[in-house]
Amino acid sequence: MGSLNKVLLIGNLGKDPELRYTPDGLAILSFPIATTEYFNDKSGSKTERTTWHNIVVFGKMGQAIANYLTKGKQVFIEGRIRTSSYDDKDGIKRYKTDIVAVNIVLLGAKSGGSGTEVIENENRAENNNYAVQGGNSENSYGPASHQEDDDIPF
Repeated sequence: MGSLNKVLLIGNLGKDPELRYTPDGLAILSFPIATTEYFNDKSGSKTERTTWHNIVVFGKMGQAIANYLTKGKQVFIEGRIRTSSYDDKDGIKRYKTDIVAVNIVLLGAKSGGSGTEVIENENRAENNNYAVQGGNSENSYGPASHQEDDDIPF
């Protein structure tokens, strides 16, 4: 049997995204998001716990969504976990865990509007929640996939 590496997150951007390019010209967009869980502790007091996640978006998808993301914006991220290691300046091995996004949906209303908007090629709008989806290899962007009722096999 194969394996599965899939992450689904809804959270808020902790800062504006950073878009940079490799020497080969590959776009890399990175930003942190915070997810918060609420629970009752042992004494029954309501408690919240915030976890920070490093998000990385490669290629055209990163370029396409960079202008729509700002600090505080709520997003849905679908991706996979990737852990890498490096040696710091003191020679100590450090580890970093990133979420490599393959699908991003901007949640909430667009400024001055309501509803949902889907980002497509050439940024054409249809609704008012933004969706950017990466392919398996190129991370191209386009509308979020929707299954038609006619495609249901029963």
